[in-house]
Amino acid sequence: MTSFTTSDGTKIAYSDQGTGMPLLCLAGLTRTMGDFDYMRAGLPPCRLIRMDYRGRGGSDWTGAASYTVPQEGRDALELLDHLGVAKAALLGTSRGGLIGMMLAAVAKDRLLGLCLNDIGPQIDAGGMARIADYVGRAPSAKTQAEMAARLPDLMLGFANVPPSRWLQEARLHYREAAGGGLQITYDPALREALLAALALPEVDLWPLFDACAGLPLAVIRGANSDLLRRDTLAEMRRRRPDMLVAEVPDRAHIPFLDEPEAQALLHAFIGACQ
Repeated sequence: MTSFTTSDGTKIAYSDQGTGMPLLCLAGLTRTMGDFDYMRAGLPPCRLIRMDYRGRGGSDWTGAASYTVPQEGRDALELLDHLGVAKAALLGTSRGGLIGMMLAAVAKDRLLGLCLNDIGPQIDAGGMARIADYVGRAPSAKTQAEMAARLPDLMLGFANVPPSRWLQEARLHYREAAGGGLQITYDPALREALLAALALPEVDLWPLFDACAGLPLAVIRGANSDLLRRDTLAEMRRRRPDMLVAEVPDRAHIPFLDEPEAQALLHAFIGACQ
């Protein structure tokens, strides 16, 4: 992992691995580039570019006002500029998919295609409320092992997940503090940013989805997702009959991306973008 400095002086951590078609991977709201570790081994050859948004992982904390989709989209474009990448396919998980749709609207010439991981232009209010409830709060579990033991009960809609994966998840998303207890891997002020965004009037995101016209488009949905509803997916398919679609059984928000259904779609998507 290395870093670059954005035009406003923020250090952004990123990873650039492999050769071939550039695939820019953007994580979920509270997540880091580590979310894409699981899928790596099964991908066809490509140049895998990942980043930690500002306020997450190894990147600088810059305050709640800067934790927005437009700012994070600008940071992603500046990363591509820093790497000398003119165009990249984009894989966006949750928040990353929203950024991807926005970039399709404002910087389409930088995209080779867009794959959405369990996100669409309409977000279920119940799922959003669930996320808002935990963002910015450290868990009561004292160790990563204890957190891993709790995750099967906390992650509703997931089944047939081995204990080793839950331990990987705990290690990815929580740090054991020197004085005891767990710390989240992002700026707690992200909670303030999310609540401020939710307080704004609802924005129609369908024009952003429609802006993907002409780009290879794909979506992966957890079969038990509480964020991307089946009727939203149906409308996405109506608008883009050529869209690649996979539903991953025993997964809610979000699939890990190493599941056979997700891997098959990623192979097809990468092929369509080349």
